Amino acid sequence: MNILILGGTRFLGRYIAKAAIEKGHDVTLFNRGNDPYVFPEIVQLKGDRDGDLEMLKGRQWDAVIDTSGFIPRTVSKSCRLLNQVKHYTYISSISVYSDPTEPGIDESGEVHALNDDKAEEITRGTAGPIYGEYYGPLKSLSEKAAEKELPGKVLQFVPGK
Repeated sequence: MNILILGGTRFLGRYIAKAAIEKGHDVTLFNRGNDPYVFPEIVQLKGDRDGDLEMLKGRQWDAVIDTSGFIPRTVSKSCRLLNQVKHYTYISSISVYSDPTEPGIDESGEVHALNDDKAEEITRGTAGPIYGEYYGPLKSLSEKAAEKELPGKVLQFVPGK
């Protein structure tokens, strides 16, 4: 497969990229270019999800794995630009749930709520991540943003469940 990983050089993204490369997939990374020494053998497109997405325009991938979507507006922007993709995996967080310690929690569990205006106020001037009390609510809104822009194409992966 031809896979685009948004992020891909740190935390979970690094291991996803490594596994995809080892399986023989054609992997492209899109990130800020802060770690260019990681995976020098593959294509790395430099840009910023809250600004410069030019490097993504006019390109095709079978699948996108989003390891760096923390802010709803940046997830929306990326998804709109990548609307031709067949599959989009959004890496979320168990922090989206109001009570992540609830035994047996699943997709029907109550998630944090945050209105769009408050999300913009909190995230103005950053592409994230923002930790603390707003991390879970912002990830929850980001899940919704991905599904809104790419209906039926999104797999929301929630580590920790």
